[in-house]
Amino acid sequence: MKRDGRLSGVLHVVLHMAEHGAPMTSEVLAAHMQTNPVVIRRIMAGLRAQGIVTSAKGHGGGWQIAADLETVTLRDIYEALGSPDFFALGNRTESPGCLVEQSVNAALDGAFREAEALLIERLGGITLAQLSADFHQRFLDHKKGVSDHDL
Repeated sequence: MKRDGRLSGVLHVVLHMAEHGAPMTSEVLAAHMQTNPVVIRRIMAGLRAQGIVTSAKGHGGGWQIAADLETVTLRDIYEALGSPDFFALGNRTESPGCLVEQSVNAALDGAFREAEALLIERLGGITLAQLSADFHQRFLDHKKGVSDHDL
């Protein structure tokens, strides 16, 4: 099953937008995500509805960060994307007649709910400002010639 990379991709472009500091077109953002501008517009519409980004048409227009990076969490972005499923795993049959399969489903459903709740909680504790700070530190380390294996 194909992985859903929208959360990772939109975080990528949002950080580019924050670094750029000026409106960026769907075409430019699409180049960063290696996708089609239509995909960007669909994804960014959810972020606009949540007040995370704004958009302007015409010359000099484009997408721009509208919210404070200190207050926007990864959970906010995840929810703006429509809270996509985290796991590709699932039950073979949602409403089985077999009692054995009902037991299996109950165990898996509980485990999936717990894992998803933990993951969503963790996303709520990470801000875009923290991601930006991590990027800046990596950039400084890169400029100094420090690699990940040296740390």
